[in-house]
Amino acid sequence: METVTSSSTENWQSSMSYSDLFQSTDVFSKNNLIGLGSFGSVYKGVLSRDNKIVTIKVLNLQQQGASKSFLNECNALRSIRHHNLLKIITACSSIDHQANDFKSLVFEFMASGSLDNWLHTKNNEECQNKRLSLIQRLNIAIDVASALDYLHHDCETPIVNCDLKPSNFLLDEDMVAHVRDFGLAMFLFKESDMTPKSQIFSVGLRGSIGYIPLESFTGKRPTDDMFKDGLSIHQFEAMPFPNHVMDMVDPSLLFEDDDREENENDIEEIAIIDNDNQVYAGSKEKDCLVSVMHIGLMWSRFLPEEQMLMNVVVNKMKGVRESYLKCKKSKDIDMS
Repeated sequence: METVTSSSTENWQSSMSYSDLFQSTDVFSKNNLIGLGSFGSVYKGVLSRDNKIVTIKVLNLQQQGASKSFLNECNALRSIRHHNLLKIITACSSIDHQANDFKSLVFEFMASGSLDNWLHTKNNEECQNKRLSLIQRLNIAIDVASALDYLHHDCETPIVNCDLKPSNFLLDEDMVAHVRDFGLAMFLFKESDMTPKSQIFSVGLRGSIGYIPLESFTGKRPTDDMFKDGLSIHQFEAMPFPNHVMDMVDPSLLFEDDDREENENDIEEIAIIDNDNQVYAGSKEKDCLVSVMHIGLMWSRFLPEEQMLMNVVVNKMKGVRESYLKCKKSKDIDMS
């Protein structure tokens, strides 16, 4: 069965038919189902032509907005290239074996799954196997910020993802983060080309519950007031800053990676040593976390003109990482 190629996908080098994807997922087997989204299902597949493992997003065209999401994602993905964005291999717009419309996107497979799975493990065994160190968390934050910096500042037409959340940050085998899902993405055209503010979001809410930004409710552009009152984490983060930062922190992050196993039993005890924030284990970890929270507060200021630009965020985050690694190296030398 031939693949029908639209103007949105014509620049991709290869195309696949419904039959190709049907076979690569073992007839869209439940065993290969790795996720469910607002507009469809995500499968793991193996391409017969080169045995390459891929991720296949199949749109549920019965869901209102799915077809528009497909075209929107195609339009966004065909014009962007960045090592921290999930790479698309091809798209398929065809019909299935029952002559129903079929639309799918094929992406590179990310072996380590989503950040959400690492942050919210389902049981104790998973928790032991999926624990992110502080440096890994820093690296992931920098990866995501780098992708956003590219989308906001380096694309010919700036793009806003509109659905940023941990489940949309995928990790490869080296734990490098890749931002995915541009089905709700929005292009920011020049001021002269834009519709009035009240019409920007007239199509409805964009994003997932719990992560929808303020402008989705107010009708403002993403460049207007991004954070207000109880709709943001800004106030939640600002309240303990800087004197009670450690009250918010996972105690396990206070330990060096090499010390974690031997200190496992001490984590809970150290977490409650001093509620007045007198002395905490892991001073370099605390300094690192305070710096990261400060960057977050500067980026999420109420007024747009006061918000830190994403390229500045990336540079400052890299500086925090460099300082933290220097402190770790210095300690290792002192102990040797």
